[in-house]
Amino acid sequence: MIEEGKKAPAFSLLSDEGVQVSLKDFKGQSVILYFYPKDSTPGCTQESGDFRDSFAKFKKSGAVVLGISRDSVASHAKFKAKHSLTFPLLSDTEGEVCEAYGVWQEKSLYGRKFMGIVRTTVVIDSDGKVMKIFSKVKVKGHVDEVLQLFKK
Repeated sequence: MIEEGKKAPAFSLLSDEGVQVSLKDFKGQSVILYFYPKDSTPGCTQESGDFRDSFAKFKKSGAVVLGISRDSVASHAKFKAKHSLTFPLLSDTEGEVCEAYGVWQEKSLYGRKFMGIVRTTVVIDSDGKVMKIFSKVKVKGHVDEVLQLFKK
C-alpha cells in the first residue's frame, strides 16, 4: 500500500498510442495519476473531461496528467479520441499497477460484491515521492481539489 511521503511504485505501461510509458520518464516533474474504473462510463468520462479542461493549468505548473484503468490500449485510444483528451491513458490490463497503488479493492453495488478500481488520484512530486492521495474520489469538483496543490 502506498503512503504519502514515501517513494511511488515504479511502473511501465502501454499508452493509448501503444507506446511504453514509465514513471521514470517524468523524473523532475510532478505526476498526477488518476485511476478510474472504466472507459466511456459517465463518471469516468466526466472526470477525464475535467482533467482535459484543466490540462493547461497543470502543464503550466509543471505537472503531467496520466489516466490509468484496466481497459485495453484500443479502448483507451477510442475513448481518448471521442473526448479529445490531451494526455496519455495507460492500460493496466494485468492490474499490477492498480494493485501496487492499492486501488484494486472490493466494491459493492446493489448488494453485489466484486473487485474493481476505486476511483483514486495520486499526486507524485518531482522527486518521485507520493505528495497526496485522494481516495474514493467524488468526480464533481475533484480536479479543482487537485489544482489547489499546484497554486503558488
